[in-house]
Amino acid sequence: MSASNVVRLVDIREVPLDVAEVVAALDDLAAGGLTLFVGMVRDHDGPATAAGEGPAPDKPVTSLDYSAHPTALARLREVCERIAEEHDVHGVAAVHRVGHLELGDVAVVVATTASHRGEAFTASKALIDTLKAEVPIWKHQRFADGDEEWVGLP
Repeated sequence: MSASNVVRLVDIREVPLDVAEVVAALDDLAAGGLTLFVGMVRDHDGPATAAGEGPAPDKPVTSLDYSAHPTALARLREVCERIAEEHDVHGVAAVHRVGHLELGDVAVVVATTASHRGEAFTASKALIDTLKAEVPIWKHQRFADGDEEWVGLP
């Protein structure tokens, strides 16, 4: 099966994400396992620190915004196609939210299906890790103390 047939859903949206849509897009009787990762806005994060300073203490987060470069959707599709080519999967899906998000909102949903659970887990981990490393989507966090920071900028 070609990568284009395996990649079932790829999108960047300003509206709330639907986990059930991702699961439905990967419906496949040949798949023995579906591995799903749902990333949500948490109520804390550590601000970035200078190299070598060690981890910063967690600070309360009040909200965040995601922004995407105009090429982000094409880059996300490339990442999904690469995962489909590198792993023995039946289906790949990735959807990321942009715009303003509140605590608890779903920011990203990725999933893969495979004949066996091990490959589905491996492919899904590679998918989210590669997405975060290569797709130009940036997070602007707002902290309870009034500080703010951008995360993921080049």
